[in-house]
Amino acid sequence: MPTLADYQHVARGKVRELYDVDDELLLFVASDRISAYDHVLSTEIPDKGRVLTAMSVFWFERLAPNHLVAYDDPRIPAEVRGRALLVRKLQMVDVECVARGYLTGSGMADYTATGAVCGIELPAGLVEASELTPPIFTPASKAEIGAHDENVSFEVIAEKHGVELASKLRDRTIELYSEARAYALTRGLILADTKFEFGLDASGELILADEVFTPDSSRYWPAEGYEPGRVQPSFDKQYVRDWLTSDASGWDRKSDVPPPPLPADVVEATRNRYVEAYERLTGRSFADWLA
Repeated sequence: MPTLADYQHVARGKVRELYDVDDELLLFVASDRISAYDHVLSTEIPDKGRVLTAMSVFWFERLAPNHLVAYDDPRIPAEVRGRALLVRKLQMVDVECVARGYLTGSGMADYTATGAVCGIELPAGLVEASELTPPIFTPASKAEIGAHDENVSFEVIAEKHGVELASKLRDRTIELYSEARAYALTRGLILADTKFEFGLDASGELILADEVFTPDSSRYWPAEGYEPGRVQPSFDKQYVRDWLTSDASGWDRKSDVPPPPLPADVVEATRNRYVEAYERLTGRSFADWLA
């Protein structure tokens, strides 16, 4: 069985590492790193990489076409088994494809300032966590690590990539989000928003890539107790964001100083939220993931 050292390291993201396997395949390895406010934190979240991988596999098995080739394969080194995927090489499209079904986060901030999100005018009087019907496509330009993805309009994406590809990105994003949101509701969860990355294969077909519907890329809220007008409890890294911006952290988000280490109770609570998101959504036990 190969080791990680047998593969050439080709890229490092905020959370993932990419390795070259052969002419057609990459090894896509999820770490336990966590990022917030454009910083990769110094504290890791135990099992986070395994949760992200298990969650992505669950969804990739439901949604095609995508880049997944295998998740339990002898070409995956034992040292990263459970948090690594063999995936197809694609020509990646450098757009964060965001679907919003509810108004929150940066979308809420944009709406408060302008009455619109990514150039899409929204009705007056919306509040935090208002449902958006229909859901909207609010892309962002991908930024380097340490920089902030910039929300842009559909027209900006169309100008850069052409109207045909931009339309495919928009339509596929809304289609995938709508399908997953309907499923999540059957599990007692609201999928508030999510982001995708896509690539093109050799024939030019648009292929779902990266991760999908994980607590890193999606906001999940409990359906029970949902009430517009307030911030909803969530199964994602919002708990970390909230601690970082609280008085307890002592950190000034606007400063050039990196965030402080996370305390043990925040680490444990964040891990528990990721695991609970996986188990509630899939109906599977995380302990059984490639046990």
